[in-house]
Amino acid sequence: MCGIAGFVLNNPVDSPQPLLKRMADEIVYRGPDDEGFYTTEANAGRQQIGLAHRRLSIIDLGGGHQPMANQRATTQVVFNGEIYNYRELRAELESKGYSFNSNSDTESLLAAYDEWGEACVEKLHGMFAFALWDSEKQQLFVARDRFGKKPFYFWQRGDELIFGSEIKSILVHPRVQRQIDQAAVWDYLAFRYVPWPRTLFEGVEKLPPGSCGVWRNGEFSVRRYYIPPDREPRVDQAPVADPVAGFMEQLDHAVESRMVADVPFGAFLSGGIDSSAIVGLMTRHSNEPIKTFSVGFSEAQYSELGYAKTIAEQFHTDHHELTVSQAHLMEELPKLVRLRDAPVAEPSDIPIYLLSLEARKTVKMVLTGEGSDEFLGGYPKHSFDRYADYYRYIPDLLQAPIRGLVNALPYKYRRAKTAINNLGLRNWDERMPRWFGALTWKEREALAAFRPDDYQQFDGPPFDVNRDNSNLRKILYFDQTSWLPDNLLERGDRMTMAASLEARMPFMDHQLAAYISSLPDDCRIKDGISKWMLREGMKQILPETILNRPKVGFRVPVNEWFQGPMRDYLCDHILSSDSKTAAYFNRPVLERYVNEHVNGTQNHEKLLWGLLNLEIWHREYGMSA
Repeated sequence: MCGIAGFVLNNPVDSPQPLLKRMADEIVYRGPDDEGFYTTEANAGRQQIGLAHRRLSIIDLGGGHQPMANQRATTQVVFNGEIYNYRELRAELESKGYSFNSNSDTESLLAAYDEWGEACVEKLHGMFAFALWDSEKQQLFVARDRFGKKPFYFWQRGDELIFGSEIKSILVHPRVQRQIDQAAVWDYLAFRYVPWPRTLFEGVEKLPPGSCGVWRNGEFSVRRYYIPPDREPRVDQAPVADPVAGFMEQLDHAVESRMVADVPFGAFLSGGIDSSAIVGLMTRHSNEPIKTFSVGFSEAQYSELGYAKTIAEQFHTDHHELTVSQAHLMEELPKLVRLRDAPVAEPSDIPIYLLSLEARKTVKMVLTGEGSDEFLGGYPKHSFDRYADYYRYIPDLLQAPIRGLVNALPYKYRRAKTAINNLGLRNWDERMPRWFGALTWKEREALAAFRPDDYQQFDGPPFDVNRDNSNLRKILYFDQTSWLPDNLLERGDRMTMAASLEARMPFMDHQLAAYISSLPDDCRIKDGISKWMLREGMKQILPETILNRPKVGFRVPVNEWFQGPMRDYLCDHILSSDSKTAAYFNRPVLERYVNEHVNGTQNHEKLLWGLLNLEIWHREYGMSA
């Protein structure tokens, strides 16, 4: 697990390494164990290639230095991630005559490229982002894993390319100007995050998940090599005799393969079914107690430490707990915005970051339960959206009073409010982001005092789904291609890597995802029970109190904090005279949202959290609307 950066530049300079080192130093926390650099020239000396690497050593601690060259010294690679099937790849390649000098998965990647070229990405099982310079073809080949667990950003102008694991490395280069992409701000108000390929920085893009790119002769082309199987309707096939047993076998293998490491490791344990399942399966493959790490809040009603302790005691783990409060949030938030190079989309970033720091004291890698909801149908929206086709038959004259009555209910009915408001959105492209987003298109237009003249609506993922698909598969495809890579996985990568901690996610194994997608929808949600297959499979392993408890996740009590101890903090940022984002908004509409929330008449915590973080991002980077 590491950090990478590099460039293809015109007009070679005499000393490119100092620039590469500054780019790498910006992300030193991603790889505190080692650094390396490589430079060469292309196209008869007209262009300069630079690769930089920071290493967090997890496998083959003594070897694995990068940039790494292949046996013939014709390719050089900088690689971030882990290839879980590298041993199997190595054996296959050895049978074809390849030899190896180390036990590094990076060397297996180089040999795989030698053997299969750009198609090597389809052979890799794991999480990865890499850049590989091929001197024979005079091309730079870059790739990102299927679901976007590892990040890859790039800036392109003409025939030049600058890239990095994080945007801050790209911003080091003097040719990259810090300018705001207003189209990205427009998206942010609806999604609460910026969907790829955009970022808030004009000209800086994300390489899409499941994609690879080639720079050759001054041109950079990107193609998609992987499409999640939930994009299309399920193909009818013979029923699986025991789908639960098949699922558990696949999940167990995914857990075991992610426990390969030459350093101490553990697991994040929230006390929910996902992380509890991972810990339970890990104990099957370890002779030592699993180290587990849990975070809770000073507000007891939001703390899951009791549930986590139940699992820790059952599986005799070496358990560690951490308690945080709103004071931690205000102290850490500006720093976390800098770490993300973007607004902190989810309040849970803060406890995850603090938990990562705690875990890093004793381990270097953790397994987490990320991705279970997005593949197995674990959110309330996955159940609610199935009724959208029926709700549309209710006349508009009846829908309006229904919404009015539901929105007048107390805060504890927030899920019902979200469901009624979203089921009334007939446009699928609007309804999908709104389930977890902040504003409908109409609400965004009322709040925003601008609309980009050149704004283009998405015509690709996550909106390229087959509209004849089931509602469940459509919404899961949206989650897998947008909500996960642009929000939750970005959060997971930055918050753990900021603590020099690697996180692995067994539920996001692409072979497991293919198996789940091959099954009927009721294997995911059955008789109103979410993640049915997982609950059935864990009945003999987890206690009923964990299997049937309501979903909480890392819920941070922002609603209460904005009404109490963080009220002034919020208002001082988004309503003060020195607000950097004031020009984006219609002031009366903004004030209404704030007043409704702090007075307790409506809950706008998602929107206000997003606006607060957008303001902090502008301040941290010295930019104004």
